[in-house]
Amino acid sequence: MKFNFNFKKLYIYFLFLALLNIFFSTDFVRAKTFSINDIEISTPFEINFNKNNIIDEGFILAFDELILSIVQTKDQKKLQKTSPRIIKGMIETFSINEEKFIDEIYYLNLNVSFNKKKIFALLEKKNIFPSLPVKKDIFFIPIIIDENKDEILMFSENYLFNNWNLDKKKYHLLNYILPTEDLEDFNLVKSKLKNLENYDFQQIINKYNLKDYIVMIVYKNNDEIRVINKINFNKTMDLKNLKFKSLNFNSDKDIKEFIENFKTLYENYWKIKNEINTSVKLPLIVSVENKENSKISEFEKQLTNIDLIYDFYILKFNNKNNVYKIIFNGSPDKFLKIMNKNNYEFDIQNQIWVLR
Repeated sequence: MKFNFNFKKLYIYFLFLALLNIFFSTDFVRAKTFSINDIEISTPFEINFNKNNIIDEGFILAFDELILSIVQTKDQKKLQKTSPRIIKGMIETFSINEEKFIDEIYYLNLNVSFNKKKIFALLEKKNIFPSLPVKKDIFFIPIIIDENKDEILMFSENYLFNNWNLDKKKYHLLNYILPTEDLEDFNLVKSKLKNLENYDFQQIINKYNLKDYIVMIVYKNNDEIRVINKINFNKTMDLKNLKFKSLNFNSDKDIKEFIENFKTLYENYWKIKNEINTSVKLPLIVSVENKENSKISEFEKQLTNIDLIYDFYILKFNNKNNVYKIIFNGSPDKFLKIMNKNNYEFDIQNQIWVLR
């Protein structure tokens, strides 16, 4: 009788630990969100003022900003008519950072968190593949070749160089690092002028500790503007050549529009590199020892931080292991590669993978 009593107590103890794992470490996973912060709204304080309507307007602005950051330009128009009701239904939480009245104007600043699964479900319904909102520092070299004057504009005399970073958007993922003015670099580029399109620019790029870069070479004459873009993301080089018949680089408006268009082009290239195929939902079964609560918590934290993981939950458990079902938007090799970067290795010989 004594043995049976102790055995039951032991079983209850392990059951209690497993339940703790389920309720206190997995629950937050289902609330994983896209967070959009510092949405600012202002409106006159009038007789028909309604604070709830202003907050709803903030929700729409937050949704628009999210879409601009994770959806390519060609697909953004598919979401322009998303109803406020649907947008509000995808909000997980929101908070008001600040509200104030100044000269009969009401100012509101709020943060909005969208449920990631609901956002992905909406995009999948619209046949849109989203991208991971990965911020990136990019080395950017803008060069202008004035063929009429036979001159190179590379640094402060270059209007693209001077204006490129003046108008930064919150939803932009790329942060452009421009080169410092260097006479040696200028002379190097000048010496390659006749074959500049084929020059790799590595002698300049290697001075900066950035692996990804864009070189923009603008050839201009009286007839047209020709732009050669050397875009290197994730060790893959893409070339994009464009021509313009009428473009006035003496016009601030034309320069601003030119820069905005090319920033959009580069953002789309980066989004393509980070695209998620949400239609691929690969189920993986993984077993993890549950002897150490900290080990379980850390493992679940890693799963939560991986954007390609659509969902995960505990499928079953006993006094030794938690068995997880993981839904992954990608291939098994991709999952293993990501986990390996986070120092996790698995025995994959059986249907249930075992965390080593």
